[in-house]
Amino acid sequence: MESEILKRLEQLTGHISFYYENLETGDVIGYKEEEPLMAASVIKLFIMTAIFDRLEREDICKENSYKKSFSEQTVISVKREDCVPSCGALTYLHDGILVTVMDLLTLMIIFSDNTATNVLIDILGIEEINKTIQRLGFEKTILQRKMFDLEKSNRGIQNYITAGEVGRLLKMMYKGSLISGRASEKMISIMKNQQLESKIPFYLKAIPDGPEIAHKTGEDRGISHDVGIIYGKEPFIVCFCGNETDTPRFDRVMADISLELYQEVNG
Repeated sequence: MESEILKRLEQLTGHISFYYENLETGDVIGYKEEEPLMAASVIKLFIMTAIFDRLEREDICKENSYKKSFSEQTVISVKREDCVPSCGALTYLHDGILVTVMDLLTLMIIFSDNTATNVLIDILGIEEINKTIQRLGFEKTILQRKMFDLEKSNRGIQNYITAGEVGRLLKMMYKGSLISGRASEKMISIMKNQQLESKIPFYLKAIPDGPEIAHKTGEDRGISHDVGIIYGKEPFIVCFCGNETDTPRFDRVMADISLELYQEVNG
């Protein structure tokens, strides 16, 4: 099956990378998985990780009787000037709407809300987010601009990921070692509520009593990604990343391969 998957990926236009890991057997299939690609919304997984890292540190402060200033329930006012176009809901709601940090995290992941993402970036700062990314051992992943920052984008300043590093992030999350067991569990719980389901889950959702899927998509012009954990008798990680590609064709390939892998490893 590996040779068939690689053959199909090679036939796609543009820059394609792929990573698969069976979380029971350790079997791995990779295709250009260490090539940095423009991240689109998959970078939001790393932003979420940095936020949970900050939340964990605040919890430690609370346990040691220091003032706790930041929590999942901290309320943020989203102003009209915070809003950016495209994905999500906050841009279309009233000026000054009050949301919690956990609301922002949830909207960022399950609806890929760009406004929620930018508010979270402002809370931590790009430098702190990148320090967390680097401390966790991700060398090629980097956040360099906020969502929908057209001025920086036009200057070639982009955010980058690799399929392999996203795969390692997901494995750490699955094993409960990404920040902490509690944080890993909460991140997976959010990802299982993903509402954008036209890629990895497309056929899997049609299976009676089909698998749970915790995943995150990414889209932009010529860019299509979907990365996640597919549960079952043998859960596995699958990461599809594409730049400068035929996105409708790649989306169909993601759906096909995800179904075939699930059928292969789960009978």
